[in-house]
Amino acid sequence: MSQDFSLRSLLGASPLPLNEARILMANVLDKHYQLPRSALLSRDDMELNANALEDWKVLELRRLKGEPIAYLIGKRGFHNIELQVASGVLIPRPETELLVDIGLREIGRIENEVSTPKLLDLGTGSGAIALAIAHAAPDAIVTATDQSPEALAIARANAKQLDLESRVQFAQGSWYEALGDITLFDVILSNPPYIANEDPHLTQGDLRFEPISALTDHANGLTCLEAIIHGASNHLKSMGLIAVEHGFDQSEAVVSLMKDAGLCDIQTHQDLAGHNRAVSARK
Repeated sequence: MSQDFSLRSLLGASPLPLNEARILMANVLDKHYQLPRSALLSRDDMELNANALEDWKVLELRRLKGEPIAYLIGKRGFHNIELQVASGVLIPRPETELLVDIGLREIGRIENEVSTPKLLDLGTGSGAIALAIAHAAPDAIVTATDQSPEALAIARANAKQLDLESRVQFAQGSWYEALGDITLFDVILSNPPYIANEDPHLTQGDLRFEPISALTDHANGLTCLEAIIHGASNHLKSMGLIAVEHGFDQSEAVVSLMKDAGLCDIQTHQDLAGHNRAVSARK
């Protein structure tokens, strides 16, 4: 009796959670047959050819070993845009959309006074924050920095794919050092590495596969945040806004750093799960 390699059979037999199996199978259908995800239902009796079947088995096995789905399919949705991602960059998280919302709210607040608001994204990774802002705020001039050439290559590719190349300027270097000549910004946003060295989460789940330098500062989790917050006044316009993402238990420490840096109007912001996830302040 011949084996059944239909979509229905393969998905039913997979040890993966059904939603994950469907995402990976939809990727196989798109790659090998240029079929939309709806084919999982409308053509569930379709049998995969040998190449597609091999691809499916490889993806299934890699996911079972824990590799993040975003790396397996090479993309991740983020704040109304889709980004290419690869193992050289952090996978954009829904929590980080909070920073985009804070930035867009500030751009909206100053739109009558500032025709072309200038925004800085420090440690851009895949370009998520910078490109989401540029996509949603066509008048904004966005600068994005990263220390990693690999990350910047991915961010630039995403800018090209989203037709935002002319709107986002990329610079390589450590935080503000990447900027060269002093430029003053209306908004500075950053989601820096904030997991403390030796944190057990670094050896669990998706984090095992993500670039360690994008996750931890190899210290107490606050050194990058401190550098960004303490340098902010030199790069913000008067009353300009800085907002940073932080770990679930770092809110008080980040508020203290903001106060030490002489910033005012300090506010904490919660993510959708109700955790303190970002702090903003003004020069």
